[in-house]
Amino acid sequence: MHDYNTILGVIELRLSKVSYDTVQKRYRIGRSGIALIMNRYNDSGLSLDDLRQMPASKVVDLIYPKENLRHKDIPLPDFEKIHEQMIQMGKHADLSFLWIDYKKEHPNGYQLAQFYKLYRDFMINTYGTSKTSMPVERIPGEKMYIDWVGDQPELLLDTTTGELRKVHIFTTTLGFSSLVYAEIFLDEKLPHFIAGTVHALSYYGAVPKYLVPDNLKTAVTRHSKDELVLQSAFSDLETFYDTIILPPPPRKPKGKPTVENHVRFLETHLVEELKKDTYTSLEALNAAVRKIVEDINQRPFQKKSDIRKSRMNGFEKYDKPRMNQLPGESYILCDYKYFLKVPDNYHLEYDAHYYSVLYTYKGKPAILKATMTEIRICDEYNRLICHHPRSYRDFPLYITDDSHMPPEHLYYKEVNAHDGAYYRRWASVYGESMVTLIDRILRSSKHEEQAYNSCAGVLHSCKDVPHRLIQEAAEKCVETNACKYSYFKKVLGMVQNNHSSSGINNGAGKLPSHTNIRGKEAYK
Repeated sequence: MHDYNTILGVIELRLSKVSYDTVQKRYRIGRSGIALIMNRYNDSGLSLDDLRQMPASKVVDLIYPKENLRHKDIPLPDFEKIHEQMIQMGKHADLSFLWIDYKKEHPNGYQLAQFYKLYRDFMINTYGTSKTSMPVERIPGEKMYIDWVGDQPELLLDTTTGELRKVHIFTTTLGFSSLVYAEIFLDEKLPHFIAGTVHALSYYGAVPKYLVPDNLKTAVTRHSKDELVLQSAFSDLETFYDTIILPPPPRKPKGKPTVENHVRFLETHLVEELKKDTYTSLEALNAAVRKIVEDINQRPFQKKSDIRKSRMNGFEKYDKPRMNQLPGESYILCDYKYFLKVPDNYHLEYDAHYYSVLYTYKGKPAILKATMTEIRICDEYNRLICHHPRSYRDFPLYITDDSHMPPEHLYYKEVNAHDGAYYRRWASVYGESMVTLIDRILRSSKHEEQAYNSCAGVLHSCKDVPHRLIQEAAEKCVETNACKYSYFKKVLGMVQNNHSSSGINNGAGKLPSHTNIRGKEAYK
């Protein structure tokens, strides 16, 4: 059983004719799992857009009906025999090939991913290791590996204290040519990972089919806020660059010897070279990095038989022709902030300002993405909910879209947002008598603001009432010096009743008994 993001991702990739192998690597799911998802998707008769409009739980239930979820007991494969076969196969050892034979004998047996895990567990329990090696055929232009150099050298001089500050080295390399990119940041947080990836792609001037990042410190455990933010960041990169991000295996990534070797290489050839000088700014440090990396990429390989000659030559000749073009516009870097629950006031805080989201999202997870000019808010599945221009002014602190407010909040905002001049202008729509009525209500209180609710009540009660009836009711209130909200409502009701009874007046039009009140008492 897989989650909502995996289900939609599998369907989207398969509808785009992406191969089973690629989908397996992207979502760490077996072929049978992919087939099951696609079969049930096709049987549903729904489109991918239909699924995106559905609640996440409904999509999961559609693919994995609860009545189909059951436990099954499967005997363990004979891994002693399988391990002997692996030894006999030598350099051609292929566990997936032996799994095919196992499935022929046990059609209801373990799927490939489970089979791999059980074999690794067997190797660790029996021999104390699961390490094996195999030759890997690198395909030009296919993968860009991403990592942080493990060594954190003290290279940045603080001119005020004279102390050296540790820095973090971000690096990428292309799978075939081994062309290196490196950049120095002050930490390894997600914004710098995204920035480094974007800068690397710009340096290469092209986009590979896959991006293969190392395990990030940002993503420590699954189903955490960090995992959701990471998924959102990966999704944004994939969409913009039309590429596929292949997450590394959990806990201990061993599938990236290319970048691991280059990390060790850079720890010597880059770091040691940088230590020969002193740097007082990050800009100067990265300028030195670019110069050293350029030299590394142009340096001839030691093996004369290597068809690549040098990293740059291999890139220009083999990698770049097989890579995709960069998008026509630049990727907009943003800061990601996760919220476990949208608060009761349906506003999310960023940089001491509070941005509204539709009030029905109260209590639900959300992800805020901040650029230099815009605030975007997405749900936990990275679907855009709303966006606001980013505010840099001290006030207002609360940036609210009226359409996000519940009706009762919108009413009170409207009432509190206007002054006496606003209500006088509104009253002028109905004639001079209504203007006089509103003016007297405003002047009846010690402070004008205390009468705003009464003015709003009078004017809102005129909705869908003919103007001539409103004018007539206002005239009666002014004539009797009874200018108050409750009296106006009674008079307006009587005027409407008189006109609705076709001119027949059976007493309904009589004014209340207190109409002889005069002066200030009438305003209370």
